[in-house]
This record gives sequence, C-alpha cells and structure tokens, in this order.
Amino acid sequence: MTSSSSLPQNGQRTAESYRRADALMEEDVAWTPGTDGERDGDQYDRAERAALRRVAGLSTELQDITEVEYRQLRLERVVLVGVWTSGTAQDAENSLAELAALAETAGAVVLDGVIQRRDKPDPATYIGSGKAQELRDIVLETAADTVVCDGELSPGQLIHLEDVVKVKVVDRTALILDIFAQHAKSREGKAQVALAQMQYMLPRLRGWGQSLSRQMGGGGSGSSGGGMATRGPGETKIETDRRRIREKMAKMRREIADMKTGREIKRQERRRNKVPSVAIAGYTNAGKSSLLNRLTGAGVLVENALFATLDPTVRRAETPGGRAYTLADTVGFVRHLPHHLVEAFRSTMEEVGDADLILHVVDGSHPAPEEQLAAVREVIRDVGATDVPEIVVVNKADAADPLVLARLLRAEKGAVAVSARTGRGIGELLELIDEKLPRPGVELAALVPYTRGDLVSRAHAEGEVLSEEHTGGGTLLKARVHAELAAELGAYVTAQARG
Repeated sequence: MTSSSSLPQNGQRTAESYRRADALMEEDVAWTPGTDGERDGDQYDRAERAALRRVAGLSTELQDITEVEYRQLRLERVVLVGVWTSGTAQDAENSLAELAALAETAGAVVLDGVIQRRDKPDPATYIGSGKAQELRDIVLETAADTVVCDGELSPGQLIHLEDVVKVKVVDRTALILDIFAQHAKSREGKAQVALAQMQYMLPRLRGWGQSLSRQMGGGGSGSSGGGMATRGPGETKIETDRRRIREKMAKMRREIADMKTGREIKRQERRRNKVPSVAIAGYTNAGKSSLLNRLTGAGVLVENALFATLDPTVRRAETPGGRAYTLADTVGFVRHLPHHLVEAFRSTMEEVGDADLILHVVDGSHPAPEEQLAAVREVIRDVGATDVPEIVVVNKADAADPLVLARLLRAEKGAVAVSARTGRGIGELLELIDEKLPRPGVELAALVPYTRGDLVSRAHAEGEVLSEEHTGGGTLLKARVHAELAAELGAYVTAQARG
C-alpha cells in the first residue's frame, strides 16, 4: 500500500482537521442501522461496552518532523480497529499487534489501534454505528488516510464503514493480498496473487455515476438512447467489469495449471530417483528461510518481514549418514489466512502434501506460539497433508523465554529447539531428520564388478550404504536400496557376498 499524500506541519494540523470536519459535516452519511438495540447474548461490563479500547504501543509514527515529511511520500497513515469476540484481552491485543506488523510490511505507518468488545461483529458497520462515529473522530484527530480492520469484512460492511469514516477502509484479507502482490517475484507467484485478488475483488466492485450506465441499452424512441440496434436491457458497466474479471480468472487458472504441470514433472523425477523430500512449513516470519540456509547454505533471501518468501525454493541436502534428500521452503501461513490465498496457492502448497516429512517451524520468541502451531496445522489440513510425518522445530531458541521453550517441548512430542542464527540444536535436528525419513525397503549384500561402478554410485545416491569394501573381485557392498535398484543388483548377490 502506498500513498503520495503529504503531512501537514504541526501548526497546521489542527486547522486542517477542523476544515476536514466542517467539510464532512456538510455531506450526507449513508448508513443502514444495525441491530444495536437487540440483546446480543452475554452482556459484557458497561465500561467495556461504553468505549473503544485503546491498545498502547502500536504507533510507529516518527517524532522527527523532517524525517516524517520525507517518509510520508511513500507511507500510508493507518488506524487499526479490531473486534474482540472471544478469548482474553491479551489474545485480542496480540491479534492487533500482528495486524500492525502486516500493515508495516505493506508499507504503512501505524498511528493508533483500538479494540471494540462485542459478542460478534456488527452486520452493518463491523463495530456498530456509535463506535464508527468515534472511529471517525480518531481518524480526524490523527489525520489518518486509511482504516484497517482485523477481520474479513463483507461488501456491505466495507461500504457502510467507509461512508461513516470518510477514508479508505481495508480489511485483513485485502492487506495480506497487498503484501503478497509486493513480494511475488516468479511468474507463477504473480499469477497466483492476481487470481486471489480477483476472487476477492469480484463481489466488492462498486459503481459510481457513469460506471452504472448501461452499455448498448436503455432508451425508447427519439433522441434518448443510442439509436437503432442499441435499445434493450443492455449491460451495466459493473456487470461488464464482473464479466471481464471472470474471464481473466479463467485464463489465470489455465496458466497456473500449465505451470503446475512443470513442477509436477520435477517432483516425478525426484520420486523416480527415490530422493526423499522434506518440506519446511510454518507461520510467517518464524525463520523458515534462515533454517533452509543453515541446513543447506542455499543463500535464500532472509528478511525480518511477514511473507518475505512466496516462491518455493527446493535445495539438495544430506543426512549425517550421507543420504541425499530435498528441502523445500514454502510460503508462510498466518491466522485466518484468506481462503482465496489457500485456493490460489494450492499448487505451491502441494510441496507440503507430497513431502515425506514436514519440518513445522514455530517462533519460540512469539508471545503465543501455540496459536501459531494451530493456525499452520489448519492450513496443512486444508492441503491434505495430515498423514505426513512432522517434526516441530522451535526456532529462535536464543531469544525465547526458557519457560515457554520448556512448555512447548513438553507439549509437542519429538520437538527440537534450534536457533537458525547461532546454529544451536541443528545437529540434533539433522539426526531427527535422518531417523524420520523413509528408508529403502530392500537390504542386500552384493559383490559388484568394478566395471559397474554406476550401480555403486546409485546405491550411495538413492539408498543407504551400510558398508563398502574393495576386494580383488569387485566392490563388496552392503546397503538398503529400493526395489528397482535391488533388481539390478540382484545378479551380483552371491554366496560370497551373503557370507
């Protein structure tokens, strides 16, 4: 999200706010009343319901006015708003803090954040009519140009809230889509993001003025309408836009399906060569790319930002015993990941579903790591990877609270604490990977002639060599291999080799 709006000087801000307020008072506020007068289930304390709850510590506004003016050329000024429907106050604040991190990643400066306590979001304005007016006052007071809501708003909620606050309103889904659009680099990644954006935009198209006029329609006789061959029901501009978007979506799906075929061929080649695959999955910014770099030296982009990785990276690695396998870095997950994205990135997420092992990376320094685990497992269920063995990797152990680490390692059986930055626990993780990866099914001993060194090489690359001895008659090999290679080695399995 970018904005070219300039920031008024301190002396001008009050006068500017008054002018904006006077202008807004002259406009009609189009809003449909909600059901605030009805009983909404459990009644909360009056104090909690009486006002929006300010969340401290979210503002990222700079104090140096000259630096603010410089950065204001590219930063959008936002106010965050969330509805606290369940859980504790800390849970609600953690969710809004994550929204603040998303907004900063998208290129915005957070001015303020508020939470409204309700049993469910208001069907008309998300936070209720009275609180929407209070939010409008906060927008005027801070000179914000955007309101970001911590949830997915219906088209009606988006329109009504925008009509009250008189600035752009963005929901969590649109914010995540914006970040994905900024970070997508590959052709497939860009196509997947474009498809997700069109799926989101389709029911939210709005028509203004001439946008609602009919194409090739309307008019009776005389001067009205477009004359002969133009009269009839016609098609409104918004209907034309929707039709074009549906056509583009169909084209995008075809392109993504073609790109999926190319990646499937590569996966089939790896399976044909019997190379086990490991997928690194986890919450966004949990340190997946850092872990990939630590395990393979891949040199993948590492950035302290949400959704820095969108395009899957596959690298070759080896177990301590010398067995080769592939490591795939995948897109990060987040709470309430928009279903548009899950659908659009399904082909990319198939790297997780087709893996032999999942390294589930969780940020041990996060305030609520258990919530991260639950959110990622929900997406893993969506892509049909629940049967794939999993190792929980608690990353950032060097920055984590020891009590939180102990709690996670106790709750998650077989979990390992590591630090991709310092290398702590990496050796233990490699041993676990070696133990969990599927092993070739056939164990044999063969005396392989020196003229068939290719079979010995394949045994090292595709299987697990238990012992190797060079004799006068050839290489005496004891190994675990898959059935195809066992058949080729079968001619050299001799009584001498068995002995």
